[in-house]
Amino acid sequence: MAKTGYILVPPESEDLFYKDLQTMDRYIIPRIRAKAKVLSTAQKQATADKSYLPTCQELWANLSDETKQLWYNYDPHAQQHGWRSFVADQSNRIKLGLEGVATPNQYHQDLVGKLLIQAPASEIKIGQYHPHTYQLYQKVAGSKDMYEMAEIKEAFSLPLKITISYKSNLVSTGPETFVRFYASVRHLYQGQNLNHDLIINIPLINDWTSDNITTGTLSGLAQSYNLFIHIYNATGELLIDNIKAEHNGSNWVRDPFCKNINRNFTRQFSSVLANWAPLTLPTGATYQSVYPT
Repeated sequence: MAKTGYILVPPESEDLFYKDLQTMDRYIIPRIRAKAKVLSTAQKQATADKSYLPTCQELWANLSDETKQLWYNYDPHAQQHGWRSFVADQSNRIKLGLEGVATPNQYHQDLVGKLLIQAPASEIKIGQYHPHTYQLYQKVAGSKDMYEMAEIKEAFSLPLKITISYKSNLVSTGPETFVRFYASVRHLYQGQNLNHDLIINIPLINDWTSDNITTGTLSGLAQSYNLFIHIYNATGELLIDNIKAEHNGSNWVRDPFCKNINRNFTRQFSSVLANWAPLTLPTGATYQSVYPT
């Protein structure tokens, strides 16, 4: 005999209760399940005790309307939200034991990419590949645990605009020192396989700023491009964020907000590296995502 049970829902809570129910496939195992776990009062309190949200809420309430508007204005997402940006930043400050509240910044968010070069290293180069097509491991729509390989076609046509925000603190260690963010564009012309480099040169020492550059007209047919960040004959650190490679109406950079720049192959990205690949990484050179202090 089936084991059954019931719960009594107060009339004032019925709308909220039924809103959290979901009908499952009636052809396999007919059932209704809760969309999200309903927490008990004790569980809610335990979650609140570990959450940073109460602290963030108190700090947010003490901010001026002008500062709240800046958090909104500097949110780089398509749907801007100042509270979301503030919570992401403040949570990192709490975890790191930092005092006070950060100042909203148009050049970077809560995490940035950090390229660090220390002796004996004097060079680092990382790249992000953008072939015309590649495979991604994606969840099958309407299923719970089924995944399939899907072909991604990165439609590419000129113009290509690249953008980067950066802060540099580097020292030259030899001749022909350079710091560059650039796109190498592959194009075909009269039977030749050519490459054109679209380069943003970064000063050795510079406070947070943002630069961009756009391709002009190239001979022949543009096929694909790769992105590179290259520091040569220098030591110190370079912070980066808000990276863009815009073409065909979209920004195609993976991890544009530098949440995890050294993530390589994953279950999803099985045919192309998820974010940035280490091309030249001698002892003493590292790259990772950090909270800027």
